[in-house]
Parts: sequence; C-alpha cells; structure tokens
Amino acid sequence: MVYDNDNVFAKILRGELPAQKVYEDEHTLAFMDIMPRANGHVLVIPKTPARTILDADPAVLGHVITTVQKVAGAVRTAMAADGLTIQQFNESAGGQVVFHLHFHIVPRWEGVAMQPHTGQMEKPEVLAANAEAIRAALA
Repeated sequence: MVYDNDNVFAKILRGELPAQKVYEDEHTLAFMDIMPRANGHVLVIPKTPARTILDADPAVLGHVITTVQKVAGAVRTAMAADGLTIQQFNESAGGQVVFHLHFHIVPRWEGVAMQPHTGQMEKPEVLAANAEAIRAALA
C-alpha cells in the first residue's frame, strides 16, 4: 500500500487543517481526537510519513512510543482516569481509518464502557479544555 500525502493527519502536520495540539517535538505530534471514544482521547503521530507500523522506520517508532508514554501519563493525570487503553490499527481490515501511523490514548474509568466510534464530532470548546488540562499535566 502507498502512503497518501493528502490524508487528514498529513494535512494537520502541514497546517492545512486545525488540531487541538497537546504536545509536539521534532519527531512527533499529539492532538485531541475530534471524534473521541472517551473524554480526553488523544492521538499521537510521527511527523515522518508512514502508513502503518510496518512502514515506519524503527527509530521513528522509538520516538513515537516515547511520546505515547509521556502523553499517556499526562492524560491519566489530567482526566483523573483509572486506566488507559492504547490502540494502534493497521490497514482497513485491522480497523485503520486514517492511513498515517497513529496511536490512540483513551482514558478509562472503572465501570465506564468505552464509547463506540460514532463519527460524532466533539464540541471545539470541550476539546480545547481537555487539551489545556493535558498540556498543564505535561508541564
């Protein structure tokens, strides 16, 4: 499969689409999922093109998982979560919808089921508030 330079995450990286950024460094970007499965759902992506985990350079994966770990701790703190679900999908058959390597960080609470993927967008003010709380937890 070929990497599509016009996927939504590539457009976010180029600044062509907005995102509520939580964390950014030389190699990675973390931002709020606009269709969250839980309050505080964050995505982490590499800045280099990679369609799936199998396409990514191992050094890139190292940077991405380091960011996942850092941001996951902040998400858990900021959202007062009891735990976290970390997900990563590959190709359509594996559940991938956006074909740029990404990891989902989904905060979880005891007795609360993860919401289904409905395609419903969260209100921008909710995403902004959650992003601010997570950024504060990273500081």
